[in-house]
Amino acid sequence: MGQLRPMRSSQPSASGGSQDAEAVAVLSAAGRRFGSLVALDDFSLSVAPGSLVGIIGPSGAGKTTTVRLLTGGLRPTSGAVRVLGEDPTRLRANTREQIGFMPQNVSLYDDLTVAENLDFAGSLFGMFLPRRRRRIKAVLAWLDLEDARTRRAVHLSGGMRRRLQLGCALIHDPQLVFLDEPTGGIDPIVRQAIWTELRRLRDAGRTLIVTTQIVTEAEGCDTVALVAEGRLVAHDTPEGLRREAFGGELLEVETSGMVDAERLGRLPGIEDVRQVTPRRLVLVARDAASATPAVVSAVEMTGVSVTSIQTTRPSFDEVFVRLIHRANGTPVDATSGEAPRPDMREPDAPASTPPTVVGPGAATVVT
Repeated sequence: MGQLRPMRSSQPSASGGSQDAEAVAVLSAAGRRFGSLVALDDFSLSVAPGSLVGIIGPSGAGKTTTVRLLTGGLRPTSGAVRVLGEDPTRLRANTREQIGFMPQNVSLYDDLTVAENLDFAGSLFGMFLPRRRRRIKAVLAWLDLEDARTRRAVHLSGGMRRRLQLGCALIHDPQLVFLDEPTGGIDPIVRQAIWTELRRLRDAGRTLIVTTQIVTEAEGCDTVALVAEGRLVAHDTPEGLRREAFGGELLEVETSGMVDAERLGRLPGIEDVRQVTPRRLVLVARDAASATPAVVSAVEMTGVSVTSIQTTRPSFDEVFVRLIHRANGTPVDATSGEAPRPDMREPDAPASTPPTVVGPGAATVVT
């Protein structure tokens, strides 16, 4: 896939005022009901300009409802929603031209070709013909649809239709883009290229709000809003969500013999300890690098050697599962819970093997 060059931004940078005053999209205690069904409840979210925000959650969590409120497709039944400083259900024409939207369900004109769909989408935003032609050429190259430009949309594969829908959302080079599951049904290579381009658009000053059920995609976002049962469970950076899910950083320790887990749990900076096997423990530390020397020293004071010690970076799938279970009131322990557990096999390393320190803990190598 090629690279889509955004046009020069005509929007002034935000400066001064409160966070919400600077934000390009704000939901304030927003709620949405469909009869007795509560689709969104007391939902507050502020999106900073020039950021890439991911909204993740299980199916039916309220992600699409959130996007529909932000794009003016629905009115909130409680609270307030503002986009670019205006009510999204009553946007002025010049404000609407600054917004791009890719819905979850593909909406194309099947009788039009790929290039004609892009041309029509551009004309709806008042783009003159020369500008439309330049943008169509750039979008076709970026989405790897140049060879299909004369093919009617009805004859496209599902993945190609999603790519064309994405192109229609970006044809007018909007400042604020809403993408509802843009990579659904797209192969991994194109999916990766799309996320690379989304991050590049962010770096060029665009603001992007993306919903996804592919949890690992959220790691590429600046911040992630986790939604469950219509409620905002958490909103932080990916690393911030990791710390929130586990209470700190994880240290995995292997020793030459049995170690008293409670002894390690009393060390400063250690929040929790789980004994995986007699010679393997997982510790939750406020700061893994600074805790590493103290852990090694405490183990060796018992006459046991540390064969390896390393920081463990939980996958975002694990983070997602833990935070959802916590939101639902499902008990989880501090180091494992319902998320996939580390390898439970007993290590066979000899007692003479020096400790191996990897990850952030590598700043303090203990021999």
